[in-house]
Amino acid sequence: MKTATGRTVIRNGQLVDGTGAAPVLDGVLLIEDGLITYAGAADGAPEVAQDTEVIDASGGTIMPGLVEAHFHPTYFNVAALEDLDIKYPVEYVTILAACNAKLALECGYTSARSGGSLFNIDYWLKQAIENDLVPGPRLAASGREICGAGGLMDWNPEFRKIGMEGLILLVSGADEARAAVRKLVKDGVEWVKTYPTGDAAAPDTNDHHTLCMTFEEMHAVVQTAHNHKLKVTGHCRATEGIKNALLAGYDALEHGTFIDDETLDLLLERDVPVVPALYFEQMSIERGPEFGMSQAVIDGHQETLEGGSESARRILAAGGRLGMGGDYGFAWNPHGDYAKELDFFVKYVGLKPLDVIKCATKTGAEILGRSDEFGTLAAGKLADVLVVDGDVVADLSILQDRSRFIAVMQGGVFKAGRVVYL
Repeated sequence: MKTATGRTVIRNGQLVDGTGAAPVLDGVLLIEDGLITYAGAADGAPEVAQDTEVIDASGGTIMPGLVEAHFHPTYFNVAALEDLDIKYPVEYVTILAACNAKLALECGYTSARSGGSLFNIDYWLKQAIENDLVPGPRLAASGREICGAGGLMDWNPEFRKIGMEGLILLVSGADEARAAVRKLVKDGVEWVKTYPTGDAAAPDTNDHHTLCMTFEEMHAVVQTAHNHKLKVTGHCRATEGIKNALLAGYDALEHGTFIDDETLDLLLERDVPVVPALYFEQMSIERGPEFGMSQAVIDGHQETLEGGSESARRILAAGGRLGMGGDYGFAWNPHGDYAKELDFFVKYVGLKPLDVIKCATKTGAEILGRSDEFGTLAAGKLADVLVVDGDVVADLSILQDRSRFIAVMQGGVFKAGRVVYL
């Protein structure tokens, strides 16, 4: 991905650096050849050269680009589980994924980690983004996901004779788990996504308190992935599934819904980040009836929402790390609504706005393993920047209004917004 050349200064706005620190009310950001050279107060800024382009923040907010830490680029208008793999042909899903990536960037998300993808589309989408063929977030690919046979993601009945190879690698036993990871190694992914537990979406067979993989399968996944320098994450709701993931050596957890004292201690000991993805649960509760969800499913989502919110509060209060993002692309939780998650964590979960911003920037970059490159506004880092017309700290819902984006930048290159150079 190309970076900008020349010098740019962004001024006349509060600077929120993504570390959780209080905003610098009269902030300045200096960029040279795509890298940040200064981020701080205007009265301490170095003198700006005459040929420097000046962007006016209009009294708003200068902040790091957002990180969507649980991005499903191939999900689109999913109304039922089977829609994830058989609703559209792979050719069309590839085009949809490119459109979703462009939309995410336009929404201020300059980086993302895939939470799973039909076939290996996210890997090739990443290549297209990196080569400036299509616009999108800096992407970490996961490719196909791994689940135990008969588990949450094994929904296609045997009589269809179509298997699950497009979206899910089904495994029975440690040997098959290792073989599945080796397929993903060949695909070039960075993260291996697994399904240790079930979900409220499958109350009859694989609900949110059931396990979908054995510890032996999970350990085999981690052992093989780490041997090839890949990271492992997993859809973890049930307490025992969270514990198994932490003991097996997972590098991150998706959801981490029902944390107890033992699993919280394990989590903190290993400093494993969690992406709760709670707004999806709220939307499932609110809009579930119009999409024919049963009361059992909706009740399960309500329990998941309450348990997940409490777990998120406990993790952050104890010094753990949370990333932001999750499961957009369902009919009731569409792509483009990513920033609603952030405001939700303030108004429903009860976190402080600066903490949520830190989760959505600094921690997101840490999850991607690229915190030395972006995630905070600091000298030497890539100028992945979001400039917003308004006080984001006072009202995070502003981030849902793309018309208020003055600039979305990657490596100092203007990618979206209504920037006005002075």
